[in-house]
Amino acid sequence: MTVSAPISDGQGKPFRITGLHVLVGMIVFFSIIIGLDVFFVTLAYRSFSGEVASNPYEAGLAFNQKLAAERRQTALGWTVTMGREGPETLIITAKDRDLNPLSGLKVQATLERPATNKGRRDLVFRDLGHGRYQAVAPDLKGAWDLRARIQGKGEARFEAERRMIWQ
Repeated sequence: MTVSAPISDGQGKPFRITGLHVLVGMIVFFSIIIGLDVFFVTLAYRSFSGEVASNPYEAGLAFNQKLAAERRQTALGWTVTMGREGPETLIITAKDRDLNPLSGLKVQATLERPATNKGRRDLVFRDLGHGRYQAVAPDLKGAWDLRARIQGKGEARFEAERRMIWQ
């Protein structure tokens, strides 16, 4: 059995931790934490240039062009569905504003993995008639992003994207 002696202040009186000691300790501790936080926030703020893109002006122009293309696409009124028929066949169906099938379109697409650049495949769809377009892509296991670019007569363009999963 060990016996501990009370801490002495050197004059024979035992030292006791009071509420004032706890308060001062907490104030000192949180002052250090807040001071370090202020230091690091200031350092981060001073070192950040404010630019997210390396070429913000060009990125802004490209964004405006993308918005204009989306407005033109919406004005077309086309409805495009993408799906699969069987383990290797992709089908894209295109209809106009009145839900009539759109034939004679040029349909190209890209299959990409969501998390990597490996395995990218470019597909060309053939016209089956009645607004249906087909491409064959073997060995499709897992998740893929299908990005289709559809070219109609004149300036009519449509882009669509869908994530597809094969078991």
